[in-house]
Amino acid sequence: MPYYHQSGSIPPKRHTVFKKADGSFYYEQLFGSEGFSGDSALLYHLERPTQVKEIREKIDVRPKIAVEHNVQARKFVGFNLPTEKDFLSARKTVLCNSDVAIALASPSSSMHDYFYKNAMSDECIFVHRGSGILRTMMGEIRFEYGDYLIIPKGVIYQLLFDTTDNRLLIIESNSAIEPPKRYLNKRGQFLESSPYCERDLKLPQHFDPVAGRGDFMVKIKKQGFIHQVVYATHPFDVVGWDGCLYPYAFNIHNFEPITGRIHQPPPVHQTFQGHNYVICSFCPRLYDYHPDAIPAPYNHSNLDSDEVIYYVEGDFMSRNDIDQGYITLHPSGIPHGPHPGAMERSIGKKGTAEFAVMVDPFRPLSITEDGLKLDTGDYFRSWLDDQH
Repeated sequence: MPYYHQSGSIPPKRHTVFKKADGSFYYEQLFGSEGFSGDSALLYHLERPTQVKEIREKIDVRPKIAVEHNVQARKFVGFNLPTEKDFLSARKTVLCNSDVAIALASPSSSMHDYFYKNAMSDECIFVHRGSGILRTMMGEIRFEYGDYLIIPKGVIYQLLFDTTDNRLLIIESNSAIEPPKRYLNKRGQFLESSPYCERDLKLPQHFDPVAGRGDFMVKIKKQGFIHQVVYATHPFDVVGWDGCLYPYAFNIHNFEPITGRIHQPPPVHQTFQGHNYVICSFCPRLYDYHPDAIPAPYNHSNLDSDEVIYYVEGDFMSRNDIDQGYITLHPSGIPHGPHPGAMERSIGKKGTAEFAVMVDPFRPLSITEDGLKLDTGDYFRSWLDDQH
C-alpha cells in the first residue's frame, strides 16, 4: 500500500523520545516488510508490545489435499459450507498452491475472546453477506456487503459482526496484495485511467487506545499452524501511527468497468495483484456496442493460469445453472467458454447486472478435501449440447 497516512498521536520525528503526560514513555514499533526496505508503518504503544506470558498448544490448520494434479473443470456450491460459530474454525480452504489459497467461511459470531494475526500471508476478505467492524491495532474499518478487506500480514485484528448470516471469500497471499502497477504513476498515485482511485478506499479510523494488563490471547497463523500466544498487554494500545503499510477496504460497487465496442478481455476487470496471481471484479456494465458485437466471452484456453470465479449476485450471462456463492474452476491448458446457448442469448443485449470475483493463479491449483465436499462432480460435462 504505497500511500502515506497518519493517525492519532505521534512525535514530530521518528525514533525520538515520546512521553506521556505523566513523564513515562510511549513505545515505538516498526511494522515493516522486506526487512527494513519495504513498505512500513511506525506504531506507538502505551506498553511494550513484546511481553509474552505463555505459549499454548499449536493447532494444525494445513489444508489436506485431495486432488493435486487436476485437469477437470469443477463447480463448487459454496453456500453448502456449514455455518460455524468461530471465525477461524469456519475458514475452509477450497483451492490452493504455493502462492495463494482460496477459502470460504460462514462464521456466525464475532471474535470477542481472542485476536488473530496471519504472520505469513496478506489476506483479502470479500464480504458476500454480513456487516460489522474490522478492528485492528491501527484502527477500525466498518465493513458491509461487497467490501474487499485488505489486511497485510502481521496486522492483529478482530472481526466484530453485526450479523449472524455471514458469508466470506478469503484469499490468502504469500506476497503483498496491491493495486495493479499499471493503474499507478511513478509516485504511486492512481492514474486518471484507472477504474478506481484513492477516494474509493476506506482507511482505518482511529479509536482510543485500550490500556490495561492481563491475559490477551493472540492466535497467530504461521507455517500452517495456529500458535496460541498469551500477551500481558492489550494489542490495541496504539495511541498513533504513520506510514504506508496498513489495512484498508474497497467496495466492489465502486469499481468502474472499462468497456469497448467489442468484448474486452478479463484484464480490464483487474482489481488487485500479487505474485503469480491476479484478482478481478466483474461488475454491472454496458455491453459492447459494435453493431455485430457478441457480448459473451469467446472460447479461450488459459495456457498459463487456472481461472477461479466466485459468483456473487445477478444474471451470470455466460453460464447456465449458476447461483450465488458458487465457485467455478477452469484449469490451465483446457479450453472453456460460454455454455450452450449463452452466446446466442447475449447477442443484442445492452448490459449486465452481474457481480463476481475472479482469481487467476499462474500456477496450477490443488483441490482440498474441504473443497471436494462442495464439488458437484459433473461440471466438466456442462458444455455438451444435450445439457442445455
